[in-house]
Amino acid sequence: MSYLTGHWSFDPFLALAVVVAGWQEIGLWRMARRSRPERTRERRLRSLWFYAGLVVLLLAVSSPIDYWADDYFWVHMIQHLLLMFAAPSLVVAGAPWQPLLDALPGRSGRSVTRGVLAGTWSRPLRALGGLVLRPWVSIGIFDAVMIFWHLPGPYDLAERNQAIHIWLMHGSFFAAGVLFWLQFIPSPPFRRRMPLLSRAAALLVTNVLMIGLAMALSIFASGSVYSVYAHIPGVTLPPFADQQIGAAILWVCGDFWAVPTMITIIRQMVAVDGSMSGALEAMLHRGNALAGWGGARAGRPGPLADVRAQPPSSPDAGQL
Repeated sequence: MSYLTGHWSFDPFLALAVVVAGWQEIGLWRMARRSRPERTRERRLRSLWFYAGLVVLLLAVSSPIDYWADDYFWVHMIQHLLLMFAAPSLVVAGAPWQPLLDALPGRSGRSVTRGVLAGTWSRPLRALGGLVLRPWVSIGIFDAVMIFWHLPGPYDLAERNQAIHIWLMHGSFFAAGVLFWLQFIPSPPFRRRMPLLSRAAALLVTNVLMIGLAMALSIFASGSVYSVYAHIPGVTLPPFADQQIGAAILWVCGDFWAVPTMITIIRQMVAVDGSMSGALEAMLHRGNALAGWGGARAGRPGPLADVRAQPPSSPDAGQL
């Protein structure tokens, strides 16, 4: 029982999460004053997903999971899955973007948004944002971050340096996860630009990479590949067995998140094409099925088009 009740860390991230939640409540309250009751209820329901995401983040970085992750690779895998999949997907589903802007004092939210989206000074920022929000760029960033930090060199470096571990490894996991899930989960005012077939392909590619990584750490490895787990005092689980358990968690959880999402996408394709056979026909013959590669084409609005179209103070800005 002490494994669960002990080793909680009440670090500054807890205070930051409380501040962010309070900030979100201020924004929701301001938006409720000028919105219809049904819109207010919709935002409130969405906010519950956001708060759940903050709780998962706290579990990942402040609970005994973070403590035991330094000694056990399999616990570290659980932490990585929380940071890349569970927490980002909940935050994206919560769509906190507009309430957080509306919580700024006075009309600062509108001014900041207009400055970022239309100001001359922010052109490089808009270009960078438009690039990373392109569908296949977001997917590529997610897959690259996942593979990079599980290579022996970067992984051991992060374990030996807490600044790199917390700010670079964990920060990049969460940021890449948000970019990834924005392509699959509605999160107003962002609009998903990825065609259904491309979403299915992205899920398949990412899941295959996760399974390949798990196989490389278990089936194809003859021993522990991470030197930081080789000589940890007081740990009785052999490093290679620990690594194999972590690889199994990565493998199983890869299917756990990918299969439900794939089923949802297939159901959407069937709804669009009228039947399963129609969906398969469209998958084989649709000329623009790979339109998601490389992001939005010329003449199409970019991923921030919905944000530009409506200011943060609009009563209908959070509408799906």
